[in-house]
Amino acid sequence: MENMVKCFDGFYRKKEGMLVQSSLVRRLFAPESLGGEKHRMGPLPDGKAAYRDVMRIALPSIIEMVLMSLIGSVDTMMVGNELGAEALSSVGLPTQPRMVILCLFFALNVGVTAIVARRKGEERQEEANATLRNALMLALGLSVVLTLVAVLLAEPLMRLAGGDQAESDKVLRDAIDYFRIMTYALPVSALSMCICAAQRGIGKTRITMWVNVVSNLVNVFFNYCLIGGHLGFPRLEVQGAAIASVIGMAVGFLMALATVSMGGRYKAYLHLSVHDSWRFDRSAMQSILRVGGNAAVEQLGVRFGFFVYARIMFSLGTTMYAANQICMQLLNITYTFGDGLGVASTSLVGQNLGRKRADLSMLYGKICQRYALMISLVLMVLTVVFRYPLSAWFIGEDTPNASQVIAYAAETMLVLAFIQPFQTSSVVLSGALRGAGDNLYVALIVTMCVSVVRPIMAVLAVHVLHLGLTGTWIFGMSEIALRIAFFYPRFASGKWKDKKV
Repeated sequence: MENMVKCFDGFYRKKEGMLVQSSLVRRLFAPESLGGEKHRMGPLPDGKAAYRDVMRIALPSIIEMVLMSLIGSVDTMMVGNELGAEALSSVGLPTQPRMVILCLFFALNVGVTAIVARRKGEERQEEANATLRNALMLALGLSVVLTLVAVLLAEPLMRLAGGDQAESDKVLRDAIDYFRIMTYALPVSALSMCICAAQRGIGKTRITMWVNVVSNLVNVFFNYCLIGGHLGFPRLEVQGAAIASVIGMAVGFLMALATVSMGGRYKAYLHLSVHDSWRFDRSAMQSILRVGGNAAVEQLGVRFGFFVYARIMFSLGTTMYAANQICMQLLNITYTFGDGLGVASTSLVGQNLGRKRADLSMLYGKICQRYALMISLVLMVLTVVFRYPLSAWFIGEDTPNASQVIAYAAETMLVLAFIQPFQTSSVVLSGALRGAGDNLYVALIVTMCVSVVRPIMAVLAVHVLHLGLTGTWIFGMSEIALRIAFFYPRFASGKWKDKKV
C-alpha cells in the first residue's frame, strides 16, 4: 500500500523540469478533478496529503479485514483438510441463518459508525459517547432475545437453509450443533462489533484491527487444539471449530471493552464508565434508529437474498456446494479490500460533512474508489494465476471427491476474478453514501440486487438452464455490476450533501 501511495505521489512531482502526468491521469487521480468544480467550497489538499489521509484510515482496516478473512479461511481449511467435504458443508450450512440473525447488528453498526463520524466532525464528543452507550444497550437487549429464539429454532433453521436436502444425516446434525454453539456467543459478539464500529467512526481503525486480529488468532489456535484433538485437547471435530470461534469472540470482546473502559484515564475520544448516564437518550436513539433503520432494510433484504441463494446452491449437491464454500471464502477475502476502503470512505465522508466540507467528502470518497479499482486489478490477476493451488488448500487431497471439489472451485474462480473491479468499487461507493447518511438509497438498491435479481438469476441457472456451479456464479453475481450503475452516478451527483443524521 505504501508503494501505491508513492506511485500516486509521483503523478504530482516535476522531474527535470517536466511534468510527468498526462491529462488522463489528472482526470482520474488529481484532487482538483475528483473534488469537482461545482462542489468546491474551499482549498483542497494536494495529491500527496489527500491520498495519505485515505490510507491512514484505510490501511489498518484493510489489514484487519484481510487478516480476519484469511484467518477465517484457515478455519475452513482446517475443517476441510481434517474432516473433508461433508464437514465443509456442515460449517457452511449455518452461515446464512447466522448472518440473518446478525443483520440487525450490522445495521446498528452502520448507524453507529456514520453518526459517531459526523459528531466527531461537528466536535460534539459527548453526543458521540452517548451514541455509543445507547447503541450498546440496544445491542445487548436485542442479542439476548435473538439468542433464545435462535437456539430454540436451530433445527428448523438448518433445514430451511438446505439441510433437508443434505446427502447425509451427519451434515445436518453437525450443522445444528455448530449453529447452537455459535449462537450462545451472540451477545458477546454484538457488543464487541458495536464498540469497534464506533472506533472506526472516529478513524481509530488500528484499535479494531488489533481486536479482531488477536480474536481470530485465538480462534485458529483452539481450532488446531479442538478439531483434531491436539496438545492434550479432546477431538471435537465440527463442534470443536464452533467452540474455538466462541473463545476467540470472548477474547475480542474483552479487548474492545478495554479500549473504551480505560479511555477516560487516557483521555481517549470514546470512553465508557459506570458513572456515565446509562439511561436511554432520546436524541441519540432517534439518530441511531433513523440511520440504522434504513440499513436494517438493506441487511434484511440482503440476508433474505443470500439465504435463498445459498439454498439454491446447496441443491447442486455436497461436492459442488463444498466447492462453492471454497469460492465464497476467497470472495470474502477479496471483498475485504473494498470493505477496508469502504470504512475509510464512511469515516472521511461523515467527518467532512460534519465540518461543512461536502467537497472534501466528494474528494475522499472518489479517492477511495480509485484505490479500490487499482487493487481489484491486482486481485483479478492473482486469482486467475493461482486458482488451482488456492482451491487445493481448502480440502485434503485424500478426502472423498477432493479432486472434483478442486476442479469445480478452480473453474468458478475465473468468474470471481472477473467481478473484482465491480465488487470493490460498489463496496467503497456504498460506504461513502452511508457516511453521508444516504442509507435509504443504498438499502433500496442493494435489496433489489441481492434479494430479487441474484436469486432469480440463480434459479434460472440451476433449475431452468442446468448450468452447474460456474454458470450459476456467472448469472448470480451479475447483479454486482448493476450496483455500480446506480451508486457511482448517485455519489457523483452530490445529492447526499444535505442529509441529516
